[in-house]
Amino acid sequence: MPDAAAPAPSAGPSSDGGGQIAAELLKNDFAWSLGVIMRRYLRAADEIVGDVPGGPRGYQVIASASQHLANNQGAMAAQLGIDRTVLTYLIDDLEAAGLVERQPDPADRRSRRVVATEAGQALWQDRHAALAKAETEILAVLGQDRSAFKELLQRVALHADQLDPMQNACQVVEELQEHEQGPRRRRRRS
Repeated sequence: MPDAAAPAPSAGPSSDGGGQIAAELLKNDFAWSLGVIMRRYLRAADEIVGDVPGGPRGYQVIASASQHLANNQGAMAAQLGIDRTVLTYLIDDLEAAGLVERQPDPADRRSRRVVATEAGQALWQDRHAALAKAETEILAVLGQDRSAFKELLQRVALHADQLDPMQNACQVVEELQEHEQGPRRRRRRS
């Protein structure tokens, strides 16, 4: 982040070139750029999966179950970075909603596989397409450079994760929320 915080741009570019001036001021502010992109994507994702039991975590379970990515609940917990106890309650909620069901693991009858129901499969396909559309909308400005940007972003993310590994898939969002709440609390006290 630069030494001095740059002012945030207005709601959008104006006919007087205000958007260009703001873009010039912020072009080197890495944190601002990441924050704006993350905020927009999280808002879109919340609109898309907010009504799923468990929200984004519930959607992740349905996505994994729909694609048969985990052989059992333990593997799913590790894959998604969700505590096993939390995952049990989450699966209970998704099962009660008719989106997934537990089935005995053919390889180990003591273990349970989480399988998406037809309703769960339909929900996953619908929401997966909506999330892809939101991503496309956010990255539309890149045109043909979109794939290259995503590849570079993934390389940076993998490198950053090696430097400071995440403990679970929701850690990034939780830390961002904590960070945003911290300054707000300080401002209220002042």
